[in-house]
Amino acid sequence: MVFSSVIFIFYFLPFFLLGYYVSGWRAGGLLAGSAAFYVWGEGAYVFLLLGLIGLNYAGSRWLDATADRRRRLAILAGLAIADFAVLGFFKYSQFLAHNLNLVLPHGPLPEVHRDLPLGISFFTFQLVSYAVDVHRGAVKVERDLTRFAAYILMFPHLIAGPIVRYADIRDEMHADRRRTAHLGLGVQYFIVGLCQKVLIANTVAPLADHAFAADLVRLDATTAWLGVWSYTLQIYFDFCGYSNMAIGLAFLLGFTFPKNFDYPYIAQSITDFWRRWHMSLSSWFRDYVYIPLGGNRHGQLQTVRNLLIVFFLTGLWHGAAWRFIVWGLYHGAFLMLERFGLGRVLERAWRPLRHLYAVLVVMVGWVFFRADSLPQALSYLAEMAQPAHFAAPDAALSILLNAQSIAALAAGSLFAAPLLPALLKRLGTPRAEPPRPDLPARLQTGGVHALPIPLLAAGFMLSVAILAGSTLNPFLYFRF
Repeated sequence: MVFSSVIFIFYFLPFFLLGYYVSGWRAGGLLAGSAAFYVWGEGAYVFLLLGLIGLNYAGSRWLDATADRRRRLAILAGLAIADFAVLGFFKYSQFLAHNLNLVLPHGPLPEVHRDLPLGISFFTFQLVSYAVDVHRGAVKVERDLTRFAAYILMFPHLIAGPIVRYADIRDEMHADRRRTAHLGLGVQYFIVGLCQKVLIANTVAPLADHAFAADLVRLDATTAWLGVWSYTLQIYFDFCGYSNMAIGLAFLLGFTFPKNFDYPYIAQSITDFWRRWHMSLSSWFRDYVYIPLGGNRHGQLQTVRNLLIVFFLTGLWHGAAWRFIVWGLYHGAFLMLERFGLGRVLERAWRPLRHLYAVLVVMVGWVFFRADSLPQALSYLAEMAQPAHFAAPDAALSILLNAQSIAALAAGSLFAAPLLPALLKRLGTPRAEPPRPDLPARLQTGGVHALPIPLLAAGFMLSVAILAGSTLNPFLYFRF
């Protein structure tokens, strides 16, 4: 069950919200509804998740009760190893076995394909961040097992993020009353995310699929560039749309989730891009990997090492394949170039050139991300670099390149920039949520303008109409 489905919108969500607000047991109702949501998609894997929840709950309680520093570190290390071992077993064991078989002289290791538990990369990072924060004293240990389980299983963020730290929602989890002041804002966020997903991401997806599935011998530069342009918009509006729906659902439940995207395609550098893209993941690696490794405090050589480690892990987090690792290191290389000289050149460059540089680097990177293999990615990039190979769209592409997909490409390109907020600000539209100085920086929205109700209603009805007649509705980040 995905958020952008008729079953979720018209059946699960209304019945869940009714029970959630009518019942007097907030954490228990949230836990029961989230468990049902997860079982709908994963079945028996819910027991794996419940086992990890029990292990981390007990281990964190033990960690909090232990005064000896070495023993506390040992408990923390044990919890992290257990969490990452489960992630590694399901997500990386086949990849590791395959690569070891290429170099081992003796018998091959078994390469067993395993179904990936839904959301395992996200809930693993949340479990680890919670244990680390308890160790650091950044959050009080949760003594109520139901509340802790509800935090991990909470269905808005369970499947594809954002990565929510317990410190961000602990007070709301312990609040006596459900906050209802942001119900309207929650509906707006959900509808905006639904429109991003259905009207743009789903609509341009066939163009990207056609280009990346094409025979590389027959692939022309026109199809290649159109494919990567489509995928650039698809992955942004797919993931940003899901995150906005998750944030909207959190508001409906009385919680505040961290902002996950801040118009990354208006970035002026790759450093700026990573301040705006998948912000909850970037901040996780910064706070739990980069800074503990020393950050940029111990000279250039160690800074380079730390950046490479972080972006190697960023690529690996997205998938067990060399193309993801290359994608991560590719971005890490540009961050190092910008840190050690290119950044100063960019600061003196014309602003449109800086933007063009960032967008082209990101688009080239998406080829590694989307391709089925490294050889395919390299061949695809080689075709993109052949100006003489531009040609008229073939018959299949001409069919896909219809009025609806062209409109989605145009709308996606426009709304990837903050044009609508700028217009609403100029028109003096009131803010649905003004900036809140009482919240941490990662939970600030910067002030959200209220969208006209007729516009939201029209977007919702159009999205539902398309969903009712379409079978193409995956979320890209489900497989990460």
